[in-house]
Amino acid sequence: MTNDEFIKRAHELVDWIGNYLENIEEYPVKSQVKPGEIYSSLPQKPPREGENFADIFNDFNEIIMPGITHWQSPNFFAYFPANSSAPSVLAEILIAALGTQCMIWETSPAATELEERVMNWLRDIIGLPENFEGVIQDTASTAALAALVTARERISDFRINEKGFEEEPVYRIYGSTQTHSSIEKAVKIAGFGRSNLVKVDVRNDLSLDPEKLVQAVENDMAKGYVPCCVVATVGTTGTVAIDPVKAIGEICSKYNIWLHVDAALAGTALILPEYGWMIEGKEYIDSFVFNPHKWMFTNFDCSAYFVRDAGQLIQTFEILPEYLKTRTRGQVNDYRDWGIPLGRRFRALKLWFVIRSFGLEGLREKVRNHISCAAWLAERVKDHPAFEMTAPLSLNTVCFRYRPENMDEKYLNDINEKLNHALNDTGKIYLTHTKINGKYSLRMVTSQTNVKLENIKRAWALITEKASAIQ
Repeated sequence: MTNDEFIKRAHELVDWIGNYLENIEEYPVKSQVKPGEIYSSLPQKPPREGENFADIFNDFNEIIMPGITHWQSPNFFAYFPANSSAPSVLAEILIAALGTQCMIWETSPAATELEERVMNWLRDIIGLPENFEGVIQDTASTAALAALVTARERISDFRINEKGFEEEPVYRIYGSTQTHSSIEKAVKIAGFGRSNLVKVDVRNDLSLDPEKLVQAVENDMAKGYVPCCVVATVGTTGTVAIDPVKAIGEICSKYNIWLHVDAALAGTALILPEYGWMIEGKEYIDSFVFNPHKWMFTNFDCSAYFVRDAGQLIQTFEILPEYLKTRTRGQVNDYRDWGIPLGRRFRALKLWFVIRSFGLEGLREKVRNHISCAAWLAERVKDHPAFEMTAPLSLNTVCFRYRPENMDEKYLNDINEKLNHALNDTGKIYLTHTKINGKYSLRMVTSQTNVKLENIKRAWALITEKASAIQ
């Protein structure tokens, strides 16, 4: 492709993107294709000769687009927000064009220094202590693994990095029964063993019970096990429950346990002063992660990971082959030493674009609107005689179910599953579910970047209409 053709095609793509975002509500929110339908539409073998871009793009529209679920639709209420925004998309274009490898300062000084500055911005606006330092990871799953490995090395005085687990005691990791599955995966990868993840019972609001945590820790210590890390969740995946960070932190401090806080979804709400209570006890936190690529309008991937002691993080992961030695080492941050990958994308650029374009007050306005939309929906559920809340309202996520009068409990899970599928099959909205104390519950997350109350009202009207027709 010549540069002239590239410019021409790039303009066409920008026009397409603009039209797509302008008319996104015309698409079915959830893809309506059947399993294997896209695969069978693609050639069995790659082309021997290069193909015309117009033909490739036509196939994109005809074959690929029908198989896309439109996460940026304001009628997307499933899973969690994976938000984008126009400034973020524009930054991604520049990131792709530059093709920058941001592994060390030398490979692009601006990338490193922008990341350091933007992470300090984020630290301050979400209210973490000034001695925290941050680095952008790809996902909260990677950040969790980095936290557990660092906690492992701290508790073993870095012996495991050198000799492995031989002759080490049994180390234990703690989280609530609602803790994200990425913690279990990290426990396996870090070598602790799945059986050493202790799932602590929750209170009525589905947050971790500190008293049960103390019991678990003391029981393990009596057996000769060594408590290594507690994972507190600020915004669980299922119901956005908020674990009591201060109470958990006091326990960690007493027993010398690393405290990692997973705020992947809900952390963005910390930009609102009225939600600072969610990390009361922040002085006890050792590591903290939240995802701007969820609720801060910065498209995937961009996970903000903060640590109290960057030295421990670096000592855990640093390795210095000859080809990476530089004259600036020790004077600058070489972020390859702050996590698992060597190669790193220029993620700070899109975060910088977003924060500057919205401004702090613009970000706050969006987040407050999303929270108010959830509150409106929760009131409708509570006021409707045939619906009920199945978990306390938390931030942007409403968990509820259809419960018609006089219907036996044993039928309700099936009825609500049918309702969920009936709603998604319309293509007008997309919801997912969870089970809360055995109850099949619809989850509606009101946080897509451009969602408005009108979208919530239309969705609620559709929900009540479809529910009345369910047998």
